[in-house]
Amino acid sequence: MENKNINDKKRSFFAVLSVFLLLLISFNGASIFSIKIPYQENVTGDSGNLLSMSSSLSNLMYAVEEEIPSEISRTHLGKTVSGAGDSMSLNSVLHSMHDVQQEQQQKEQRISLVKEETPPVISNSHLPLLRKSHSLRLESEDFPSKKKRILELLTSMESSGGLRQGDFRARVKEFFSKNETSCKVRFFMTWISSLDSFSDKEFHSIETLFNTHPKGCLLIVSNSMDSSKGNQILRPFLDKGFRVTAISPDLNYLLKNTEAESWFSRIIKGDIDAGYVPFGQNLSNLLRLCLLYKYGGVYIDTDLIIMKSFSKLKNSIGAQTLDLGSKNWSRLNNAVMVFDKMHPLVYKFIEEFSLTFNGNKWGHNGPYLVSRVVSRLQGRPGYNFTILPPPAFYPVNWNRVRNLFRGPKNETDAKWLRGKLRQIRSQSYAVHLWNKQSRKLHIKEGSILRKILSDHCVFCNSSTNAAL
Repeated sequence: MENKNINDKKRSFFAVLSVFLLLLISFNGASIFSIKIPYQENVTGDSGNLLSMSSSLSNLMYAVEEEIPSEISRTHLGKTVSGAGDSMSLNSVLHSMHDVQQEQQQKEQRISLVKEETPPVISNSHLPLLRKSHSLRLESEDFPSKKKRILELLTSMESSGGLRQGDFRARVKEFFSKNETSCKVRFFMTWISSLDSFSDKEFHSIETLFNTHPKGCLLIVSNSMDSSKGNQILRPFLDKGFRVTAISPDLNYLLKNTEAESWFSRIIKGDIDAGYVPFGQNLSNLLRLCLLYKYGGVYIDTDLIIMKSFSKLKNSIGAQTLDLGSKNWSRLNNAVMVFDKMHPLVYKFIEEFSLTFNGNKWGHNGPYLVSRVVSRLQGRPGYNFTILPPPAFYPVNWNRVRNLFRGPKNETDAKWLRGKLRQIRSQSYAVHLWNKQSRKLHIKEGSILRKILSDHCVFCNSSTNAAL
């Protein structure tokens, strides 16, 4: 009987122990699942679709590494992954993961916007990169004041100096008719900047123009140059008998009866985003087209050094780069254009500008524009024009323009510079100086540009030339 009582006590003890162990195991299991499941729900954002912990942590690591410095991300991840012994509460971990995911989504949206605004790549072409100094967010915040400045610019260009409606047309007609017998080539420039930025380089562009075209006429379409101070800049040329004037544009007249008329109305109303590319740059892109379409002649940028007469050029545009394989042009440029009045290709340029305007893409409304249109129309009947090879106007590309300004480093280098100068003299009508890249460069003694300017100066003994 005594042995039976002992056995019953043992069985009771083991039964109680078994129940205790089962309860302990159940408690631990519940604790484990209560930690793992919320991680999955917060990472997915949907409790009905659970992701594996390894996938969630992988996404979290990518987001943290992209958004914050690596040292901080390692600390943050160390706490998130450890799960145990962590001073951060579960809620703080989940909120942190949610914040990181939101930041990653915002980053992906910004990347998507930037990709949409990046200029298309054209083979073997070398345009300056899209400016990176502006974020889309800051530009968006600044746009109201920027839009106001744009409207002020457009208004001032139409009413500068109290000009009456129609004065632009009358003044242009008077300028060309007065010089009709002697104006062998009509040149146009635009200057959508202050006079303070009109430098020696622009002055020498005009100087080489009249050296090579003493019977030519130059009309500078500019609000700032059409002033007493602007007249002082041009006075040395007028005193020598050269035919040059500056006239403020009448945009309504210049854009009339073109697709740009509607574009102009919409941008004034704010229906079109002017973008963050300098609006004066895009306005110049349009003005040069309208001037050529209304009057015919030669448009040149103010950073062009002219080497030869343009009198034999007709309906021509220059290639900036060639495809090294096919030897066909890969990009054109609008820094120099020669076209007859009301040429159909120029009309198509204006149409393209108005229908595809994008103020957030560098070159989209300029060099890229003429490249797009010509690639579609080249060879079609009714569009007769010539594409000149790169040496005609762009013998040195933008990323090598420094070579025009520097002096020789040694005899071998001097030999190379002399060879390049011979090539330019024999093949080039003009040399584009890519002002954005060269504006801060100084012309050194013995440089290619020094020799070119010496050959084509008008004021050869002036202090301005001596300063070069």
